[in-house]
Amino acid sequence: MRTLLTIAILLGLTVPAAAQTADRLYVMDCGHNSAKDQSRWSPGVGVGKPIELSDMCVLIKHREQWLLWDTGYPDAVADQPVDTPVGDATRAKKLVAQLGELNLKPSDIAFVAVSHTHGDHVGNVDLFPAATLLIQKAEVDWAFAESKQAPFKKDRPMNLLTGDFDVFGDGSVTLISTPGHTAGHQSLLALLTKIIAEKKAALWINHDLPTFDSLKHSPEFYD
Repeated sequence: MRTLLTIAILLGLTVPAAAQTADRLYVMDCGHNSAKDQSRWSPGVGVGKPIELSDMCVLIKHREQWLLWDTGYPDAVADQPVDTPVGDATRAKKLVAQLGELNLKPSDIAFVAVSHTHGDHVGNVDLFPAATLLIQKAEVDWAFAESKQAPFKKDRPMNLLTGDFDVFGDGSVTLISTPGHTAGHQSLLALLTKIIAEKKAALWINHDLPTFDSLKHSPEFYD
C-alpha cells in the first residue's frame, strides 16, 4: 500500500524503483472537532451548516526508529474540551496514552513531522523536546512572525526543510512540500509493502471523519 496523508489531493506521484518500505503505520485519534459552519473552509458552501471533523495523527516504525506525523489537539483537551464560536474541540484519548499502549514514551520518538502549524496539528509538539522536528522553513517563518503567538517552543532540535525530504534516506517515507493551506504546508508519503508496484495508492484526507472511521486505529497497524 502507498499511503498519502494530506489535506490536499496530489496527483501524478511516482514511486522510485529502488525505494524501501517502512515497517508499520499506526493511525492515532488526535481529536474531534464539531464545527458550526462548513463555509469557514469552503466559502459559500454549506453556509451555517455544522460539520463533524476528525483529527488524525500517524506513527510510523522504520527499523529501530519512530516518526510521528502531526500531534493533534493538546492532550489537555481530553480533560477540558474547548468550546469556541467556531466549534467544539475534544479528545477521546491522549496521545501519550496511545503511545503507552505500544509500550512507547515520548522520548522514544526520533522524529516529529507536522503538516502545518494550526493548533489542531501541533498541540503536542512540546511533549517531544528531544525529537527532531521536521518542518518547512517557510512554515516556521510564517508561524513565528512577530505578530503571532508561537505555536510551540522554538528552542528544540529542528530540521528546516526547503522542499521535499526523504526522512530515512531510502525512499520509504517522504515529506512533500504542498504550500497553499499555509505557507509551508507539507504532506506525507509512506511506502508500506514490498509489492507496492502491484498495488493501488490509498489517499487519506485528514479531517474527513468517514475516512478516519473506516481505518484501523492504533494499537492495530498497517504494514
